[in-house]
Amino acid sequence: MRSPLRRRVLAATGLLAALTLTATACEPGGDGASSGPGAGSSRSDGRTGGGLADDLADRLRQLGIDVDDWKDGGWRDWDKDQWLDEADDFVNPVIEDLWQPERMRSAQGAGRTVPPRDASADRGISDPPPAPVGATPERTPYHANAAFVGKVFFDSPEGALVCSGTVVKDVYHPGQSNLVWTAGHCVHAGRSGGWYRNIAFVPAYNDLGMSAAQLAGATPREIAPYGLWWADRAATSDEWIAGGSQTGGAGAPYDYAVLQVRPESGGRSLEETVGAALDVDFSAPAVSEAGSMGAWGYPASPPYDGLRMFRCVDRPGRFSLGPDLPTMYRIGCTMTGGASGGGWFRVVGGATRLVSNTSIGSADGTWLAGPRLGREAKQLYAMMGAQYGGR
Repeated sequence: MRSPLRRRVLAATGLLAALTLTATACEPGGDGASSGPGAGSSRSDGRTGGGLADDLADRLRQLGIDVDDWKDGGWRDWDKDQWLDEADDFVNPVIEDLWQPERMRSAQGAGRTVPPRDASADRGISDPPPAPVGATPERTPYHANAAFVGKVFFDSPEGALVCSGTVVKDVYHPGQSNLVWTAGHCVHAGRSGGWYRNIAFVPAYNDLGMSAAQLAGATPREIAPYGLWWADRAATSDEWIAGGSQTGGAGAPYDYAVLQVRPESGGRSLEETVGAALDVDFSAPAVSEAGSMGAWGYPASPPYDGLRMFRCVDRPGRFSLGPDLPTMYRIGCTMTGGASGGGWFRVVGGATRLVSNTSIGSADGTWLAGPRLGREAKQLYAMMGAQYGGR
């Protein structure tokens, strides 16, 4: 990592005075930076270089999975009997060179929309739909402005998909976090399926915000300035696993997830490599107390192409999918699928914290909604740090 004098202050421009991103980030290519491309939880110990820890090899055998067959393409078997869905079933052995630049570019945006009849329904306590807020491109290079935001790639029965994610701090391992916050529907299919496969995170993807034509000649560092990080472990809510749906709003108030990742190459932690991570605010503030929030992500569904990072800033309103369900936050925003899982940030005591993540949006692309992160989300986060944060 470069000296503090060389670190860059992350300050997103064009935001309301109440919301300013402030953190430090390491220059890509510094020491440790790679130049290569009730809670349900699970563990998967894929080693750097494609090796497997003994406990993962044993776990795979217990699940009836041949490691070599899996890496040779057996992971493409999505038959119901082969699609692992229990909280402890997640396996994600490293498959070297799977996520090549072209495969990353071709991944489709994962997103969930609420039909218009649901968007306008008065169920529970919902404020009127917000006015659309046009998504603003983040300044480049991303490593100097929002290094902790990145893309979450994964494979599903429909093919390669992509969400967004945020590097968050690990209170049990200060300064050495390997945790990424995203949405539950970016890691698990909910009641209709199981854990997705080949889940990987790329912070500050496409650092210079290049077009598809420009990316064709880009260097690995320009595409993935901090390298590729594979998910060792994943955790999402029991409510999402039991009731989440890939269409509509089912499970949305519990649609959050935490990944623990390790680099495809290199030995430093994600936080050390990126030089930035955010605290998570689990106070679930009421809308009247929340102030302005900003949503960050990589929208990939039309009219976007998933190559650039965008943001929206708005004052949230209340959004309810049912009188017996927790009320969600809703903001005006034109981002689409692919932005799912992206962090929502607000300033608390002068520091920027993650307060929600994108879960669902309107069918007409005018607003986004995210869960309020309270006690259950905090328990999930604490479990991932306390049990799985070490090496």
